[in-house]
Amino acid sequence: MPTVRLEIVTAERQIFSEDVTTIIAEGIEGQMTILPKHAPLITMLAPGELVVRKEGEEMYMVISGGFIEVRPEKVIVLADACERSDEIDLERAAEAKRRAEERLKNLALTPEIDQSRAEAALRRSMARLRVAEKHRRVPGYRPGGINTI
Repeated sequence: MPTVRLEIVTAERQIFSEDVTTIIAEGIEGQMTILPKHAPLITMLAPGELVVRKEGEEMYMVISGGFIEVRPEKVIVLADACERSDEIDLERAAEAKRRAEERLKNLALTPEIDQSRAEAALRRSMARLRVAEKHRRVPGYRPGGINTI
């Protein structure tokens, strides 16, 4: 089966670098599926799930935003942050969501709160919770990365 090289990089480190068969990402205009030999493109990524398929198995990650560059032989994800679904601390993500909601609720009372930053924090925390909860309920889910599909 044809493959494409996927590299996922954050400001801190390279997260992933392997040949894969399929990449499913949340672009700013909706979900996109990238296969080997895909037409070149560059677009922004929205906070959301990143699914990587390799040899009949899937890995689930959450991206908090960034960019994706697609070339026929290589895909580069420049992510603000990236975590595997099993690495997400549900309590911490729920607390971040609660804090963001509280900030948005108090905008009128606290003018120094930046509404766009609070909204972005809410989107990131909701994406982390959605991905973590979704895959922890899947029958046959194996923490640690690759899962048979």
